[in-house]
Amino acid sequence: MRLLTTTVTPSDDGKKLKHLLRSRWHISSTLLKSLKWRGSAILLNDKPVTVAAVLHTGDVVTVDISDDASLSEHIVPVDVPLDILYEDEDLLILNKPAGIAVHSAALTEETVTVAGAVAHHLGGAPFHPVNRLDRGVTGIMVVAKSGYIHHRCMDILHTDEFRREYRGICRGIPSPVSGTIELPIGRDPSSVLKRCIDPNGSPALSAYEVLQAMGDRSLLRLRPLTGRTHQLRLHCAAIGHPLLGDWLYGTEDKSLIARPALHSYELWLRHPLSGQMLHVIAPLPEDMIRLIP
Repeated sequence: MRLLTTTVTPSDDGKKLKHLLRSRWHISSTLLKSLKWRGSAILLNDKPVTVAAVLHTGDVVTVDISDDASLSEHIVPVDVPLDILYEDEDLLILNKPAGIAVHSAALTEETVTVAGAVAHHLGGAPFHPVNRLDRGVTGIMVVAKSGYIHHRCMDILHTDEFRREYRGICRGIPSPVSGTIELPIGRDPSSVLKRCIDPNGSPALSAYEVLQAMGDRSLLRLRPLTGRTHQLRLHCAAIGHPLLGDWLYGTEDKSLIARPALHSYELWLRHPLSGQMLHVIAPLPEDMIRLIP
């Protein structure tokens, strides 16, 4: 159970409880409707009330923002270790390894998934991934421990309050050595998996910078400014510099690396409740370090 508690200040004296819930904790109207039907989810001085209750200075408001147990999805818990970079009551930040899907795929049976490992770690709680990584991509993944925290994180995704940087190793040396790639992305009609650059697709914007030129390859800093499927992989390929190991948008060469050379490296995240700016780094994995002289 996750409870939020606050004491009413003179500035909220005489206002309705609904106003405080929205202004103090940004609780959405959808969640408010859900809380109304959950018995003692909203308490004023330890007594159940409606959101129309009038507040007085010194009153104590308590709200249960835990997920509604009746809405839990069925995920089979799997007892596999998680590389946890940060954890508190509301957030779980992981360093995802290569070769593991976030969810079970529709066309394949997945014995081990991030969702299953998190379900085991959290005792079967619903799975709320804020950002997703392809099976072959490693690094930082943020998981919210409630639908409320997930909603708050999604509101700031792709802003300076939820900033992610990747490291990638591409073929060749991009010119100019830094810039942005703004190319819309749509589904490739010839594939159930592949995406393509499509003038009628969804807007997509990525920033890049060459950190180290290494002859026939470059170490890149990459930042997704939108969140399209395969965005960084496709954008690198579209400017003529596909990521090493990218079998879908480049050339597969398992003698170099057995997956796309892409790693979610660094995160800055404004905590939805405390306001603290979290800064997390997932060091480059060994298979990418080997590609850097």
